[in-house]
Amino acid sequence: MRRKIAIIGAGNVGTTTAQLIAERDLADVVLIDIVEGIPQGKALDIQEACPLWNSEAKVWGTNDFREIGDSDIVVVTAGLARKPGMSRDDLLQANAEIIKDIAVKIREVNPECIVIVVTNPMDAMTQITQRVSEFPPERVIGMGGVLDSSRMRTFIALETGSHPEDVRALVLGGHGDLMVPLPRFTEVKGRPITEVLDEEKIKKIVERTRNGGAEIVGLLKTGSAYYAPAASVVEMVENIFEIKDEIIPCSVFLRGEYGIDGVYTGVPVRLYAQGVKEIVELDLTEEEKKALFESSLAVKRLVEKISL
Repeated sequence: MRRKIAIIGAGNVGTTTAQLIAERDLADVVLIDIVEGIPQGKALDIQEACPLWNSEAKVWGTNDFREIGDSDIVVVTAGLARKPGMSRDDLLQANAEIIKDIAVKIREVNPECIVIVVTNPMDAMTQITQRVSEFPPERVIGMGGVLDSSRMRTFIALETGSHPEDVRALVLGGHGDLMVPLPRFTEVKGRPITEVLDEEKIKKIVERTRNGGAEIVGLLKTGSAYYAPAASVVEMVENIFEIKDEIIPCSVFLRGEYGIDGVYTGVPVRLYAQGVKEIVELDLTEEEKKALFESSLAVKRLVEKISL
């Protein structure tokens, strides 16, 4: 039986995610949106490209949330996007209402699926999704760390002239201004980044990573990033489907790991068919632990602002 992925939100992130999943023939895809015609038209366009990709994927669009049923994974991308000058946190209240409604629908129609949340502010929206859906935390996962780590890899590869495949980078914490890039766990061709670049260049890369989303928003002026976020979702999907078995940073619910309890934040994990298989605890320095704790505290404060 073929796998099925439901994508809620037919904007740029949702549509690009659908395209990548169909292109790689990972699953059949249903694209869901409240605007009539938009998901149907975009899905049909993707479907008509499948023969050129030699993909058997079935792709269709709908306004009916009941189509979430029997999906292995539900990807939530619906919500307002950032505009220049806005932080991810500025979207909090508006997107919280959207996410609460979606979480109720997911619970009613497909109580056994895995949920990947992309909507910003991502960590807080993931926690709201889990609370409202009442799913086990292992089955509600936030996308963020994969994206932030990919951005850091990009900037290192550009600076060093290395192939991105030869760059390893790790970004933990909430998907926001207090994210925690970890140069100590970053390598180029197996060499520590500190042996490849000087301290000033490393600081600039860390800062650009933190501002990676805002940089794109500032350039686009009428939208936010979607190619890299969509590719990050696909990376998670491939690990959930056990096509890959990698340690990747995702936003997950912590129960004392890293000294953090009761909040979603980005840490290294292994994923599998039931969601989060393992939370990997790295040996962090006191400074790194403090930065990660402060990042998680920022997420906790956001969640506390949302009335359920």
